[in-house]
Parts: sequence; C-alpha cells; structure tokens
Amino acid sequence: MSVEVRIDPGVIARTLRLRNGVVARKLAQRTARTAGYAEREAPGRMGAFVSWRVEDNPRGLQGVITCDHPATRFVLDGTRPHLIRPRNKKFLRFEIGGEVVFTKLVRHPGTKPNNFLARALRLGR
Repeated sequence: MSVEVRIDPGVIARTLRLRNGVVARKLAQRTARTAGYAEREAPGRMGAFVSWRVEDNPRGLQGVITCDHPATRFVLDGTRPHLIRPRNKKFLRFEIGGEVVFTKLVRHPGTKPNNFLARALRLGR
C-alpha cells in the first residue's frame, strides 16, 4: 500500500496570504509598530495624521504607512528660505515672546528636512 501526498504551492501561498494567515498577521504587526514610531517621530500634531494598512496586490502583501497632513512633503524635504505675505488681509498677525506682531512680510529662513518616516522605518526593523 502506498500513500501519495501532493503539495499545491498555490494553496499554501494563498493560505499564508489570507487576512488571518501567518504572513499577513506578522506583516500587520510590524507595520503597526513602525507606524507607531512614525507617530512619535512626527513633529507637532502631524503624528495624528499617520495611518497604516496591509494591501494584497499583484506584487504581493505590502505594509503601507501614510501621513495625510497637508505639510508632510515640506517637513520631509525641508524648505528653502522664502517670503510669507498675507493672502486675505493686509497684515500677518502672530505672537513672538508673548507680544502680538503685525507685519506685511516675513522672511522665513527655511527648514531642514525631517524625514521622520524613514527614521520610523529604520526603528521598526
């Protein structure tokens, strides 16, 4: 009497990739952990705009972390020195050292790049 066992690689791959599969679960855990690092590394309240998901697409399972804050690109890449002028009013209004300042022009010195997403990826390894 002989016993034959056939292994279907497609079935194994689908089983591993299912939402509750081992690989998908581990990828979700790692992606969530890395997104947590991104939330903590993000400046100001930008961390509240960080979200994550696991996608199953033709290239395979992927963990995706996004930051939907409107200034994300400026934070990641930094900015060159630039002028800030009022758009809807005649003056800009802001506080410096507790004093209210009104001006028609601000010469912003620019900002250094802060790639908090790349730092989170390194920490999440």
